Amino acid sequence: MMSETVDVEVLIVGAGPVGLTLAIDLAWRGIDVTVVETRAPAEPPEPKCNHVAARTMEIFRRLGLAEKVRNSGLPADYPHDISYRTMFTGRELTRIPIPCRRDRFTRKDGPDCNWPTPEPPHRINQIFLEPILFEHAVADRHIRIVNRTSVEDVRIGDAFTEVTLQDLQTGSAKSMRCRYLIGCDGARSVVRKAIGAEFVGDAVVQRVQSTYIRAPDLLGRQHHAPAWGTGAINPRRSGMVYAIDGRELWLVHNYMKPGEGDFDSVDRDACLRTILGVDADFIYEVISKEDWYGRRLIASQFRDRGAFIAGDAAHIWVPYAGYGMNAGIADATNLSWMLAAHLNGWAPPSILDAYEAERWPITSQVSRFAMSHAEAEVRRRGAVPDAIEDAGAEGERVRQETGRLTYEINVQQYACEGLNFGSYYDRSPIIAYDGGEPPAYTMNSYTPSTVPGCRTPHLWCADGASLYDAMGPEFTLLRFDPAADAMPLVRAAGERKLPLRVVDVAAPPAIAREAALVLSRPDQHVAWRGHSAPADPLVLIDRIRGA
Repeated sequence: MMSETVDVEVLIVGAGPVGLTLAIDLAWRGIDVTVVETRAPAEPPEPKCNHVAARTMEIFRRLGLAEKVRNSGLPADYPHDISYRTMFTGRELTRIPIPCRRDRFTRKDGPDCNWPTPEPPHRINQIFLEPILFEHAVADRHIRIVNRTSVEDVRIGDAFTEVTLQDLQTGSAKSMRCRYLIGCDGARSVVRKAIGAEFVGDAVVQRVQSTYIRAPDLLGRQHHAPAWGTGAINPRRSGMVYAIDGRELWLVHNYMKPGEGDFDSVDRDACLRTILGVDADFIYEVISKEDWYGRRLIASQFRDRGAFIAGDAAHIWVPYAGYGMNAGIADATNLSWMLAAHLNGWAPPSILDAYEAERWPITSQVSRFAMSHAEAEVRRRGAVPDAIEDAGAEGERVRQETGRLTYEINVQQYACEGLNFGSYYDRSPIIAYDGGEPPAYTMNSYTPSTVPGCRTPHLWCADGASLYDAMGPEFTLLRFDPAADAMPLVRAAGERKLPLRVVDVAAPPAIAREAALVLSRPDQHVAWRGHSAPADPLVLIDRIRGA
């Protein structure tokens, strides 16, 4: 039998946030997982991702991680605002107000407040997030993490995939067979190359010098209230400064100009001082530095037989809206429930065909949103008026106009409700479509809907609890009308051993009019809806489990 020919059922390459979330979600569903990682245990990552989206926080809530994540990162009272200034130490042009974590659930007046979710976004750098995920993963009996090990060769077969693992400490190599392989191994993915996928899209949208610094004196040099992100806008340089610990650690992005030479030809120190607005006497320490291209690239395929890719291995996002890691985590939890459904015995292997059918179009669609907004911001950076730092009336007029335009462009990325909740699967083989049109959405606008393929609308129950907390880990049948007969679907699910929970909930009239019964998938997307059970419930159950 197939299971006798493999060493591990599931092998994940890469223990970054995407690979760890995938492992934790699979383990939560009872699946044993092995994770291979080149870094040593607890070796810190580069400070890349700074933002955990609301949708990702919803996932962390299900996995029992949300509270620990939200209580980490910046100090509790440190503002999560985004401030735009002439320099970090210069005049403020505009400010996007985002609550600090102390006020996250009480403030109601910000552009990302009052969203239909139990878990608003959270600003936390990857250097704080990843250790939380790692600690949770190593404590789970279903997860084994093999550190300081690389995957050097991948040979995909019909029954199993064989990989060569190299111990980076001893240099020794060994072969391992797995039933399923998932590459969460980043932009240079070994697994992506093995499945024969190529990146296609927009190779260069912008070039950025990033410098991670320690500067204890910087916080006190500001003339305005602190902010999580501070943009510098002046004719000489444009950049962003992100507070990492709220005390002395900062990540500085220098956006290079189109006509400038290569990375090494641009004076990093001079650019950084211009962005910060400090003189040659200001002392800072460079912890690490990275030069990178903003790209919009999508792999030509996400799968070959039992090998899959997710996260940066599958798509490179324009770094706008901070959504790269979050898109990867969405990949992970989409694949996780399907893979667990098959390995737990209630879905055939054909359910896995839905992974690429669902995630590839979403990645393409949503990344184009991000790219169009990023291009608008690039144009804005390239047209900074010379008078923006002048003291007179003309300088003030220019600052007000630049601030207005900057706010309009950037509030959409830092308060992107549509990007969090609006995406939908419109061509999936395991969703029962009914001809309903999903609501149009933009980067910042979202309308809840029960149209199959949409995110299951979040509701607050009568007792004040989150509907998402009441829903089961697998399929949940939401009954908005207590008179609707759910038993035909319950019996059909039982016959196919598909786990199903029925939850009665009062929905707002606009939602309740759409359907009396809504079948929500394990990833909280709508699989089917109706005013009564279908004539042949088994046909529906077979469809949603990929049979």
